Amino acid sequence: MAVELLLLLLLCGSTISEMQPIHKSPPGTLDFGFVPVKTYDTHAYYEPGPIGILFSIVHSFLYVVQPNSFPQEVIRKLAQQKFGNIQNDYQKPENVVLTLQAIYYEIGFIICAALGLLFVLLLPLVGLCFCMCRCCDNCGGEMHQRQKKNADCRRGCFATFLFVTSLIISIGVLCAYAANQHLTDQVRGAKHLMYSNFKDLRIFLNDTPGQIDYLVSQYNTTKEKVLSDLNNVGPLLGFRVQEQLGKEVRPALDAALAMAGAIRETKEALENVSVSVEVLQEGTERLHANLTDVKAHLSNTLNDSACSAPQVASTCNMIRNSLHQLNINANYSGLPSVNLQLAKVNDVLKIDLSSLVQKGYTAFNDTPDLVMNQTRNILSDIQNVLESVGSNITSFTKSLPVEKIIADFTMYLSQSEAYVQDYFPVVEQYDFYRWLVCLILCCMVILILVFYYLGLLCGTCGYDRHASPTTRGCVSNTGGNFLMAGVGFSFIFSWVLMIVVVVTFVTGGNVEKLVCEPFEDKTLFKVFDTPYLLNQHWKNYLSGILLKNPDINLTFEKVYSDCKENKGIYTSLHLESLFNINEFLNISMYTEEVSLKIEHININLSGIILLDAPGRQNLLNFSSSGVDGINFAAYLTEINKSITKVDLLSFANDLEARADQLPRGALENALKGHANSIRTIHDQQVIPLEQAMKYVKARSTLNRSIRLLQKTSSELMEKVKNVINAVNAAQLLINNNASLVIVQETKKYMDMIIGYFEQYVNWVKESVTMDVAACKPIANVIDTAVDIFLCSYVTDSVNTFWFGLGGCSIFLIPAIIFAVKLSKYYRRMDTEDVYDDVETIPMKNMENGNNGYHKEHLYGIHNPVMTSSVEQW
Repeated sequence: MAVELLLLLLLCGSTISEMQPIHKSPPGTLDFGFVPVKTYDTHAYYEPGPIGILFSIVHSFLYVVQPNSFPQEVIRKLAQQKFGNIQNDYQKPENVVLTLQAIYYEIGFIICAALGLLFVLLLPLVGLCFCMCRCCDNCGGEMHQRQKKNADCRRGCFATFLFVTSLIISIGVLCAYAANQHLTDQVRGAKHLMYSNFKDLRIFLNDTPGQIDYLVSQYNTTKEKVLSDLNNVGPLLGFRVQEQLGKEVRPALDAALAMAGAIRETKEALENVSVSVEVLQEGTERLHANLTDVKAHLSNTLNDSACSAPQVASTCNMIRNSLHQLNINANYSGLPSVNLQLAKVNDVLKIDLSSLVQKGYTAFNDTPDLVMNQTRNILSDIQNVLESVGSNITSFTKSLPVEKIIADFTMYLSQSEAYVQDYFPVVEQYDFYRWLVCLILCCMVILILVFYYLGLLCGTCGYDRHASPTTRGCVSNTGGNFLMAGVGFSFIFSWVLMIVVVVTFVTGGNVEKLVCEPFEDKTLFKVFDTPYLLNQHWKNYLSGILLKNPDINLTFEKVYSDCKENKGIYTSLHLESLFNINEFLNISMYTEEVSLKIEHININLSGIILLDAPGRQNLLNFSSSGVDGINFAAYLTEINKSITKVDLLSFANDLEARADQLPRGALENALKGHANSIRTIHDQQVIPLEQAMKYVKARSTLNRSIRLLQKTSSELMEKVKNVINAVNAAQLLINNNASLVIVQETKKYMDMIIGYFEQYVNWVKESVTMDVAACKPIANVIDTAVDIFLCSYVTDSVNTFWFGLGGCSIFLIPAIIFAVKLSKYYRRMDTEDVYDDVETIPMKNMENGNNGYHKEHLYGIHNPVMTSSVEQW
């Protein structure tokens, strides 16, 4: 029941998170902030430090002993077996096969354990036999040493081997001691880790209600945003409608406004044409009169009798034939007048078309205000719906027994913490006993090592190579006794050490292989997740325990992995399968009601007039103003002509040259006078017409205005009709088809409003999935209990302890052999060999001055007696 209450803790968030989105249009983004999440103190990670090297070595050794993968199938079958009558059940073929599979998996441990037990059984027996053998003066028990040529070499080799073996044993005992001390230190430090986990669990419980309250409170953000958009329905919906209608309305109004500008430009162009033509007519008419006078006077001169003379007649005829060139070329007086067109355009401009178009713009731009004024009646209804949703959420969360749940679990947590506080000193006390026992075991090995090191030290330092075996010094003899003492304690303690090694090896090694390694790669969870394994009636044990529904696919591995990733407990425990969301809070019902309210928005835009009838008639009047009937070609032709038909200056020079061909006299002088008159006209009238700013500007203005009028009048009637048709189409769209646009934009506006609810729902779902009641503390508790405490603290330390102690026990065997052999060279012997022939005396003893050794069983001498070969003889 307590588990169900914990699951119910997240019900509020889960009820909202399961609602499916109704619309798919992307709304504006809402900022709900971050769900308040506190940082957990427990870091379920352990770094062993330098001793980790020893742990790695032990892991490698265990891999050599047991290289097989984790036996999932064997464990599943063993767990599913029911051994009622053990003898009969065991004889079943499948059970025999299962047993053989288990033995095959454990074969490495079985062989090592068998060797250890063999060590335990044989070593005390060998020690007993060795002791009895030595008591019978055998097995090195006879205090007599025979002389050998390589005695020094053998003694050195035995001493070296014993020293190296003792060093190896020392390393082993140091490893065992380090592991023993490491385990004690970690057990003492586990108290802080334990309290840290309790603290995180309290945070987990205490923060969950606040997180749920935060999720509920953020509904106000959604509600405020919805109300804000509803209050701004004019700018939002109105601008949307205006934007869609504006795709046709604005180009039509822009075209009408451009046409109004074209009318004004046409008037200005017509006025410029009229003024420019007058200025140019004035200048060309005066030039035409002067050229006519000069041409008349020159003609009179050429009609004089003097030109009848044969020698000048041809020259006069040539001059007479060129007189027609003395005339203006650009005749602006013959251009058609534009006064009639200008008068009609002025009549058109009496109505300000631009002002009428601006009124259309203003009326169209007032669309948001129209929408605002026509939608005021739905705001209060939607606000009531939103308030109803908020009150339902609040009342629902208040109906949840959150406080009771928190109180129950807090009490359970406090009881557990108190229980741990009460019994943790007991654990520490028992750990102290364990530490003391392990220390005693290490001291056993150290005691043996002390005897070996003292024996090596005394034997090496007290050895006198000049002394005979019966005359060795006290220090050397003591060294030999220490070595034999070490041998004796090795036989006494070694079997005890090996019993401890075998027990801890089998236990610790199997825990490492069957618990720690599969826990690390999560294969252990796969065994627990086996259907019908832990309960033969439940397919999924965890969901059957927590959710009372074993058919829900809730696995240990998935829950642990999700909690490891700090996901919410709602996701980790699949609470969506436990609660029917719509039963508690059906947001879709309220969103549908809001949708219906928005869909019933009725907006009428028929009051918008883009361009009234006078404006349309004004455009038609402009198209019939006759501007398109102006003879633009005539104007452009005259503008492009030169002022005179001939260059007057060239004509005057030519006339003067021809006069020089005539005989001197009155005719010559008269022609030269006419040439000067022509030059005067060129300088005073032609050059100003070509270069004076007044005439240049007039020609430029006339040219620009004519071309503008030509461009404006091109298909003027068609252009005006197009503008009127565009305005009429836009007006028709507003009057008849605006309702369709309004419906479409209202739908989009409704999607935006509903989208805020979708955002809230999605945010709640994501928050409940990842942030609310993040179950990292649960994974930390599992990691702390299994990975850190059981595997890293206990198992690794225990395995390292038996690894070091086992190495010590094994190397005690060669140490015993080397110590027994070496003690013979350090201890003082009771008898010695005696040589009767000088030739048989070893050269070394001759150098030392010794003749031989007396034999105790022949001479009955208990003390060594030095006798020279001469005296023997």
